[in-house]
Amino acid sequence: MTHETQTLAKVMALMAIALSSSAFASGNHAGGHGHGHGDEDTAIGKPGVAARVSRTITIEMNDSMRYMPADVQVKQGETIRFVVKNVGKVKHELSLGTQQELMEHLEQMKKFPDMEHDEPSKVTLAPGKQGEIVWQFTKAGPVNFACLMPGHYEAGMKGVVRVGKR
Repeated sequence: MTHETQTLAKVMALMAIALSSSAFASGNHAGGHGHGHGDEDTAIGKPGVAARVSRTITIEMNDSMRYMPADVQVKQGETIRFVVKNVGKVKHELSLGTQQELMEHLEQMKKFPDMEHDEPSKVTLAPGKQGEIVWQFTKAGPVNFACLMPGHYEAGMKGVVRVGKR
């Protein structure tokens, strides 16, 4: 093999790895966490229906790597509209999930920090922007949330939704 052929083979191999990794990441990211699109019930509940929202909770994200509030109480079966506001100067996100799901997602975000989210349990916001998540909490127990932008979770940007039994 000539040097050019070896270089081309290496580039093609790297491209194949990159494409398969991003396909895995987006496939795992969008559907593999167990709380993708649709009406299916998961470990943390399911996407809510806006017409069934029982209350709205505003959560602010800031550059001190904190959510305000970081501890939220809801009742099992309740559908909540989270109005999420990025009051900081850097991009932040709020991702709902089990601790295991969040840790898996964190590893993916380290590899693909510009990953776009299209899941109903996540919102990524540029500085000064706001978004929302409408979520029905079908099971009692804790549901974690975190900012999984590289370095943010490690700096303490996490919280919990405490879902009380009906």
